[in-house]
Amino acid sequence: MTAPVFGMTFTRPDSEPVPALGADFSKALIIETSADANAATYPIGTAVRISTSDATKMADLGTGLLADAAKAIHAQLGGLNAGADLTVIRVTEEATVAATVAGIAAALDPLLIAQIASQTGATPRLIWVGRTSWMLDAETPNPIWAALPIAAEKLLAVAVVDVDPTGQAAAITQREVFSSERILPIGVAARVYEGENLVTRAMGPRIIGLMIRVDNLHEGKPFNPFANRSILGLSGLSRLIPFSLLDGSTEGQQMLESEVSIVVQGETGVDGAVADGGFVFIGTDNTTTGELWKQIHQVRGADYLTVKMMEITRQFLGKRISADLTEAWINSIKFMLRDHKVDEDILGFEVNFRADKNSPESIRLGHLTVNLGIEPVPAFKVANHEVARYRPALDDLVGKIIARLTTTVE
Repeated sequence: MTAPVFGMTFTRPDSEPVPALGADFSKALIIETSADANAATYPIGTAVRISTSDATKMADLGTGLLADAAKAIHAQLGGLNAGADLTVIRVTEEATVAATVAGIAAALDPLLIAQIASQTGATPRLIWVGRTSWMLDAETPNPIWAALPIAAEKLLAVAVVDVDPTGQAAAITQREVFSSERILPIGVAARVYEGENLVTRAMGPRIIGLMIRVDNLHEGKPFNPFANRSILGLSGLSRLIPFSLLDGSTEGQQMLESEVSIVVQGETGVDGAVADGGFVFIGTDNTTTGELWKQIHQVRGADYLTVKMMEITRQFLGKRISADLTEAWINSIKFMLRDHKVDEDILGFEVNFRADKNSPESIRLGHLTVNLGIEPVPAFKVANHEVARYRPALDDLVGKIIARLTTTVE
């Protein structure tokens, strides 16, 4: 603009740190069939965003497996007017399960997944799809297995995967197909009532609902583990998995060692039981190789911070590189991480601008590099108690005896 000869001007400098609101990581994507759903509300193959507190939209889902998944998620939520933000994709129930599974896998195509946010105005960070435990035969892999980790990576999401619920060996065999920090296998199914009928349904959506419930308890942030919490709305389990907090040889402990999460029933008066009653989810680990990013809530927390850094950085892109702008960019990231440390979302962080990573040649090209380190908060998984004798208590006893005898003699 032209500066006035007599007057005033107003400018906004680029040297101030900028805030980032962060994203809601509790939005979920579910994909399944429901033959009697309202076709106008849920066209086949179309991503539709709903709230589970919308009774009309929920009724329009019909009675199929897609409807069960949405109801299962909603059942885990608490509080007045609590609902889940769901993106629903209805696929066709084909003449064979193999054809239906192929349709679900096709809905996970990376090009289609990338369009969900622009179609619905929401990016889902939690994924559940049906039929993941199905196999045509022992030699033929389920096509969903290859498609799901790629879709989760595209969305910076995590997926709960139902593996074979019929037995330990079968569940672990299917778990071995995956090697992703974004996959959480669950090795047992739910028994629930549909009207007067007791039916077996996937446990995965119920775990998704639990994750949303825990997020809601912590301002919507995804940094918290969700193990050792009740699964609501169950009438039973597809099978009871032997489990003890004290005995690592039980079937449940062996499944957890193989990174297959479980739901177990509480037992009153039993040492080592996870609860006195109800049904409790136990699980923290994904299927990645190595231990550094093994706990899935830490992956979700790191994704959340990544999205916030994206929000911060895009406000600086395209502007002239200067010392003031670079300092403001780095300070914005530091202040954001500082706030998360104060809230105990992370244990600590470090942000550095290193000369060896920012050569004059790189800066000439408009490239700046910042080096970040964060330490996520781990889940409390094992409590070790070292119980020893306490000799000073005997010294104290001797002192008390002597004191009483002295008093009696006097």
